[in-house]
Amino acid sequence: MLRQTPPQYFITQDESAQYFEVGYSCDNAILLRLGKECVFITDSRYTTEAKEYLASGVELITSNNLLESAIEILAKSNIKSLSFDSNQLSVSVFEKLKSNLQIELKSTPNFHQRLRIKKTAQEIALIKESQTRNKDAYKRFANIINEILSGKNSAYNFVQKGQNLCEKELFSLAKIVLENGGEYDLSFSPIVAINENAAKPHALPSDKILQNGDLLLFDAGIKYKRYCSDMTRTAKIDFDTESNMDSKGTNFSKTQYFDNKEMQKIYDIVKKAQEYCIQNLRAGMSGKQIDALARGIIEKAGFGKYFSHSTGQGIGLDI
Repeated sequence: MLRQTPPQYFITQDESAQYFEVGYSCDNAILLRLGKECVFITDSRYTTEAKEYLASGVELITSNNLLESAIEILAKSNIKSLSFDSNQLSVSVFEKLKSNLQIELKSTPNFHQRLRIKKTAQEIALIKESQTRNKDAYKRFANIINEILSGKNSAYNFVQKGQNLCEKELFSLAKIVLENGGEYDLSFSPIVAINENAAKPHALPSDKILQNGDLLLFDAGIKYKRYCSDMTRTAKIDFDTESNMDSKGTNFSKTQYFDNKEMQKIYDIVKKAQEYCIQNLRAGMSGKQIDALARGIIEKAGFGKYFSHSTGQGIGLDI
C-alpha cells in the first residue's frame, strides 16, 4: 500500500494533520497548505512556541481572528480550489469561506487520515516505542495496586493504607501512573472496570470496590513523541488479606488464572481469539478481515452475540 497523495491545496484545524505537516500544533490554529508553501495561523498565546517548533520554511501568522486572516491570504492567492475535511470543518467556518471566497471548496472526508494509513519505518518505530513504554506503565500500575492493597504504599494521599480501591480511585491512580510525572500525554481517557463492569467496552468509573479475586479490566495508552499506544488487559486481583502481604500478586500478563471456572473459560476463549488473529493477520488485509479472524473463534465458542465492539482500530497520531 502506497501513501496517498494529499490535496495540493487544503485548509485544516486538525492538530494531528498540522503536526504531521509542519511539526507543531495547538488548540487554536489554522493551517493552509498552498502547493509547496504552508501557512500556520495562530494567536499570540502560541507564537513563541510556534517559532521554536515549526518546520523550516513555514510562514507563521499571528492573528486575533484566524479565519479572517486565512480568508485574506486565500483571497490574494491564485488557487482555484481548496480541499477540506467535511468531518472536521464546522458549518460556520465553511459558510464564511464560501461567502467570502471565489474558490471551489472541495469536501474530502478524512483525507489526511487516509494519507497517514501507511506508516513509514520511523513512524512504526515510534509506535513500537510508545507501546513499550505503555507496557512499562501497566507493570507500574500493577505494582502500585499490590502495594496499596497489601498496606505498603502511602504515596497517594487519596488512598488509605490497606484500603480496598474503588474504580474511581483506580481511574485517578491510572492517570497518574500513565502520565509518569508529566512525561506523557494519554492516547485516551483510561478505562478501569471490575467484574461485570468489564462487559461495558467504554465503562465509566464507578464506586464499585475492588476485592481479592476480582477481575480487573484495564484499557489505556500513552503518547510518545505524539504517537499513540493502546492496550487492553484483564487481570485477576491477587493479594493476601490475612497476612497483609502480597501472595502471587496482581499482574497484567496474558496468563491469568481465575477461581471461577466460567470466567476462566471465557477469558481463555478471548485469549485464543486474540492470539489466532495475531498469528494469521497479514499486510494488506482490511480491518473487517482482521476482525473476522478473532470474531470467528468467539462465535464458534458460542459467545458471538456478546462481541459488540470491533477488533482494535487504526493507530498513529490519532487513535
